[in-house]
Amino acid sequence: MRFGINTLDDIDVKDKTVLCRIDINQPVDRATGTLKDTARIEACIPTLKELSEKGAKLALLAHQGSDIEYNNFWTTEPHSKVLTGLLGREVRFIDDVCGPAARGAIKALNRGEILLLDNVRFVSEEQTLFETRLLLSHEDQAKTLLVRKLAPLADLYVCDAFAASHRDQPSLCGFEQLLPSAMGRLFEEEFCVISGIMENPDRPCVFVLGGAKINDAFLMMSAVLAGGAADRVLTGGLVGEVLLWADGKDIGEPARVYIRKEGYEGLVDAAKELLAKYRDKISMPNDVAAVDNGKRAEFPLGKIPADSLILDIGTGTAKQYQQIVRSAKTVFVNGPMGVFEDPYTETGTKMVWDALGDTAAYTVIGGGDSITATKKYGKTGAISYICTGGGALIRFLTGEELPVVKALRHGSKIKQT
Repeated sequence: MRFGINTLDDIDVKDKTVLCRIDINQPVDRATGTLKDTARIEACIPTLKELSEKGAKLALLAHQGSDIEYNNFWTTEPHSKVLTGLLGREVRFIDDVCGPAARGAIKALNRGEILLLDNVRFVSEEQTLFETRLLLSHEDQAKTLLVRKLAPLADLYVCDAFAASHRDQPSLCGFEQLLPSAMGRLFEEEFCVISGIMENPDRPCVFVLGGAKINDAFLMMSAVLAGGAADRVLTGGLVGEVLLWADGKDIGEPARVYIRKEGYEGLVDAAKELLAKYRDKISMPNDVAAVDNGKRAEFPLGKIPADSLILDIGTGTAKQYQQIVRSAKTVFVNGPMGVFEDPYTETGTKMVWDALGDTAAYTVIGGGDSITATKKYGKTGAISYICTGGGALIRFLTGEELPVVKALRHGSKIKQT
């Protein structure tokens, strides 16, 4: 048991029916019905292989697509083919979640066999609107249709979906109320890595925070600075721009308009409080880049043209960040420094990632855009650890107890029969 949660070492799965919640949500090419990436699927293979080889009868639950916009939902059928190839054994698929066909297929499983159910978000109670409007307790989630139909068929529940552990939904938090539970190997590994960064990192420990989705980034910044995990925070993207605005720097009207439009103006006051407490530990851009007449143009702060929208940190800032990253002992990254998808505005991100690739520090990457940048710049093999989680990772680093962690601790107290 680790962190009050059973691991696979603590449960006996031979000839047991195991419901295993995984996160294999990947971009889909709708024209061909194939997956554009398989990174998350690859990450859960060790858990599935171990459970199958130990003789479990394995039924997999997973979601695919946005949990708010119904049009983004997709079947998990293509995932079964990828899983079959990676595991070297058949992973059967059934286009049902908890109806008679799914339940019959689970009952018919033999030792070592693996069955993938269809997208759990085809069940209404697995959608975010259900989660955020009803605010069901974990006890009430155990009474929902999905759990009521599937839990009686199972002996054990295993969650390997760390990337979804910030969600409070029945497939993630309901089964643990009824079944002996454990975390899978991926969940265990990511929990341990991030806990290590928070509790006892090699120092100096540097956090690199950027990107465009920044609400949680400010919560995380506050937590890691207040708790002492971060010795320095390097900022870019909208995180850096909001901090500059809070510091009285002129970031230009286009940037202010964009920040207001995205609903982030309220973070300016939070940024002021952070600067008042931790100014000596927070690094902000001292030059920035925009696109002018179809070319990259860099400007020092205070000299940004009135009609220019900041899209990247400047080269001078990137060089300073490189030095800090290369002299660190631990580096955690969440978010690029700018619009790295555009060749004119990728310089800051590329330079920081070049430093991540050759630093001697223990490096951890989290979040979808950060992982995409790591692949784009060919740094995957050079990064010490790449986390599958985005929202879950950020919430964990704020010090919040994740819903799935709470549920697993409860399920770990239920004795196996």
